[in-house]
Amino acid sequence: MPETEVSAADEVSGEYGNPDPEWIRIDWSSHLRSVRVRATDVRYVDLGSNAEGEVPLVLVHGLSGAWQNWLETIPHFSRTHRVVALDLPGFGESPMPSGWELTIPEYGRLLGAFCDELGIEHCVLAGNSMGGFITAEVAISDPDRVERLVLVSAAGISHARMMRAPATSMARVAAAAAPYAFHWRERALTRPGLRHYALRGVFYKPNGLRPELLWENLHAGLNAPGMLDAVGGLVGYDFTDRLPEIEVPTLIVWGRQDHVVPPVDGVEFERLIPNSRRVVFDRCGHVPQLEQPARFNALLEEFLRE
Repeated sequence: MPETEVSAADEVSGEYGNPDPEWIRIDWSSHLRSVRVRATDVRYVDLGSNAEGEVPLVLVHGLSGAWQNWLETIPHFSRTHRVVALDLPGFGESPMPSGWELTIPEYGRLLGAFCDELGIEHCVLAGNSMGGFITAEVAISDPDRVERLVLVSAAGISHARMMRAPATSMARVAAAAAPYAFHWRERALTRPGLRHYALRGVFYKPNGLRPELLWENLHAGLNAPGMLDAVGGLVGYDFTDRLPEIEVPTLIVWGRQDHVVPPVDGVEFERLIPNSRRVVFDRCGHVPQLEQPARFNALLEEFLRE
């Protein structure tokens, strides 16, 4: 199926990065909250309010991520929507849960309970990477909650074919090396050559992004206690036969140079989800909402108006 690459959003900007971001001028401490959900404390940011006829926008980060994965998205949409972005248990400032495992179905139930606690009955759900896996699961298992779905470089296709043992072993090595990796990547933020080498697996052009943005995402995401368990719950879970059950309008966004989740997975998501369309950003890696924020925000705005 040919990819959709032309939309009104393309008239806005395909510029890489944002030299003058709004998020850097926000006092985020005044928007940070915590709520008790399924016997664990969940940290989140809550910004904006819904314009008439609009529903909240709930944003879900990926593996090794945190709510800061959406720094370029939250301020923009808070003008017209209530925007909520959480730290999944085991990541960011949300501790590991007690009494349940970090699996995709359990994270899906957590997300539903989280929305209930915040009084969110219906919402637009957007997820990046593992967050896309989780939001798609919610769209299947709790369809009445989701009005629209946005999958950004979403996991869930290739991961269904991965073997659990090798992936978990790799995650264990990564977790053990995380303190050293963080120290190395922290140094890379001040050295352009090293920054490119250290982060090119995730971002198409690391030196095209503000160091402050990279710092916020690295600082929040590395050394996550839930990394090992989440990888174990991620791989081998196959919901591909249930993806056709998703009936809500679905936007699929991918970076052509994504080296974390292959762009061909986006083709499969589009094939399996009936009411979906796919947009591929050229010169973009695994995090389109941070790498090409102007285009991403314009595209999402267009999708919400349809």
